[in-house]
Amino acid sequence: MKRLLRLLHFYFYTFSVALFFLPLYPLINHFAKKPANLKWLNRLRKIFSFFSSAFAGIYFNFKFEEPIDWSKTYIICGNHTSNLDITAIILLTQNDYVFMGKDELLNNLVTKKYFESIDIPLNRDSKMSAFRAFKKADEYLKSGISIVIFPEGQIPDQYPPVMQPFKNGPFKLAIENGIDILPVSIKNNWRIMWDDGSKHGSRPGICDICVHKPISTKLLTSEDAESLKQQVFAIINKEL
Repeated sequence: MKRLLRLLHFYFYTFSVALFFLPLYPLINHFAKKPANLKWLNRLRKIFSFFSSAFAGIYFNFKFEEPIDWSKTYIICGNHTSNLDITAIILLTQNDYVFMGKDELLNNLVTKKYFESIDIPLNRDSKMSAFRAFKKADEYLKSGISIVIFPEGQIPDQYPPVMQPFKNGPFKLAIENGIDILPVSIKNNWRIMWDDGSKHGSRPGICDICVHKPISTKLLTSEDAESLKQQVFAIINKEL
């Protein structure tokens, strides 16, 4: 019975996403024709993300170690166990930002226009794709736009999930640009909806998110990338 209820809620959540996304799609499609409309695309993303999750009874509670100065540019790094992690970061972020994510998101109706226009698709099996992705990310950072990266690179296959080792790219990128890392511990999203929800379903609830204080990279060199990666991993993992 519990599994049936979770599956029914998953179908309702999917309906909720469609209910709030589709009316906005013409505007998204219009603004996506010019990447300079990044701010408007992100506003629309925040609107349908908030209402689709709230309509399905899913809410987000953010705890901050210290107030975040959203006038600054960040590389935002969080653990990744659920599609709700994307919603959490969208609702959290108050400055201009883009996501870097797997290129399969180009095939998803909700994310397609974003990854065709402002977000950064990445095929981790292709060195050329990775080079282009991080070059684009470097350009964004230099123009004052934050980058959201889930440094595990994917949602872990095992259930319950265990945080996987981080990739090096985000930390090298942060050091090269002197950009602060903003670590985010996404504590229980997987309990509400693991992965895309298709296997275990979903349920209403409150997603608890801990936003840690930013980590400065201004005094670091490329040789410090490994220790920075381990530091961010430990900070996020401690809160889980």
